[in-house]
Amino acid sequence: MRKKIVAGNWKMNKTLQEGLALAKGLDEVLAKEKVNCEVIIGTPFIHLASVCAAIDTQKIGVAAENCADHASGAYTGEVSAAMVKSTGAEYVILGHSERRAYYGETPEMLKTKVRLALDNGLTPIFCIGEVLDERKAGKHFDVVKAQVEQSLFDLSAEDFSKIILAYEPVWAIGTGETATPEQAEEIHAYIRGVIAAKYGKQVADDCSILYGGSCKPSNAKELFANPDVDGGLIGGASLKVEDFMGIIRAW
Repeated sequence: MRKKIVAGNWKMNKTLQEGLALAKGLDEVLAKEKVNCEVIIGTPFIHLASVCAAIDTQKIGVAAENCADHASGAYTGEVSAAMVKSTGAEYVILGHSERRAYYGETPEMLKTKVRLALDNGLTPIFCIGEVLDERKAGKHFDVVKAQVEQSLFDLSAEDFSKIILAYEPVWAIGTGETATPEQAEEIHAYIRGVIAAKYGKQVADDCSILYGGSCKPSNAKELFANPDVDGGLIGGASLKVEDFMGIIRAW
């Protein structure tokens, strides 16, 4: 039975004090409520240790939003997978479309980051997805297949089974556009098929694939009703406790 997951990605938002208040607010609500999915929050690096110490990490998993593609060394400003793990975080978001587009992250770099994350006991939340031009050209299936193959298919079946995937239609992030539930299901099912062709049906069936394109309390239930959509990677709506809880409650 694969996991249902609602994961927040705060991106470059919230000061340390604001982030702590948000995390504690979420923690207080979840302490009183039984939910039907795993909850993860992805915070900026400077928040990780403080947030992990301030909340019940049995109820809320904590993710870094990135890690370096080197284990250690003279890489000023970078944060290694080992450093992330040392804060108490258990997850790391890798391959986000913004990292690929703005910081030139390549499939080869991401392959290295995935390996370092796994070697340090972190669970990667690995992002894939197409931009608008690729969707319009009908290349979206080819794009996501290549992103999975190039960065993940060197892994053993055992290691691949530790990965959470997040499909993000880049054209629907922060634009107010959302893939229809049918579009989301179509590509999630396709991704699962790509995994099955490489690793077999069992590994594919056990892989959680999250939807990451403008998921909100108003559309979460409809998106999550799809058999191959296992939750969401949530941007803007994760910055307010009530909005984020609205998506968690969709399960």
